[in-house]
Amino acid sequence: MIKKTEQTLAKTSQEMGILLTKPQIDLLMTYARELILWNAKMSLVSIKSPHDITKHLIDSLTPIPLITKGDATLLDIGTGAGLPGIPLKIRVGRLRVTLIESSRKKTSFLKHVIRTLGIRDITAVNTRAESAARETRYRGVFDVVISRATWNISQLLTIGEPFLSEDGMLIAMKGQCADEELAHAEDTIKQMGLELTGSRELLLPVTGEFRKLFCFRRRLP
Repeated sequence: MIKKTEQTLAKTSQEMGILLTKPQIDLLMTYARELILWNAKMSLVSIKSPHDITKHLIDSLTPIPLITKGDATLLDIGTGAGLPGIPLKIRVGRLRVTLIESSRKKTSFLKHVIRTLGIRDITAVNTRAESAARETRYRGVFDVVISRATWNISQLLTIGEPFLSEDGMLIAMKGQCADEELAHAEDTIKQMGLELTGSRELLLPVTGEFRKLFCFRRRLP
């Protein structure tokens, strides 16, 4: 499965214009191996075929064109198995990443993977995002707040907005019902003092699944 994933990842990342170096691919494959190993013991992600692990990795890399500041502070809330935070950190090494996960078991996996990969400036925190939002050390300090389909857009904006720095950007990674969710979130967007500043849509290579990414920032006075 891993060898097939490595070949497919190298090919599909090029198709998406997201170039990966050999060391980056090696790190992603180490991460994939650990993900598969631990997934056999506890439910981390859905892996039913060799394509699934590739899909998770490629999907996690789709926000890269939106993250223009290489040394940004990035918060991945509800990260689960570390998606998208870990692949993003591997690809953009200067990112300073915080992973928030409420499950203690999943957090143990995240800490293990970080040690195994030997990457710096990435931390896994075992807490609920709602609790972290009340802590001074996390409020208003992140350049990028992101989540991969953990909540609907209204919930994500409500939970994620307190973490944003003054010029911070919140990225919502959504699937087929993206526009419908956005429409339902109009009131929340206004209430939170945010505005939609950009979007990106694409079909994932291999699976052909639809993805749409929305970028939100604080509304200017």
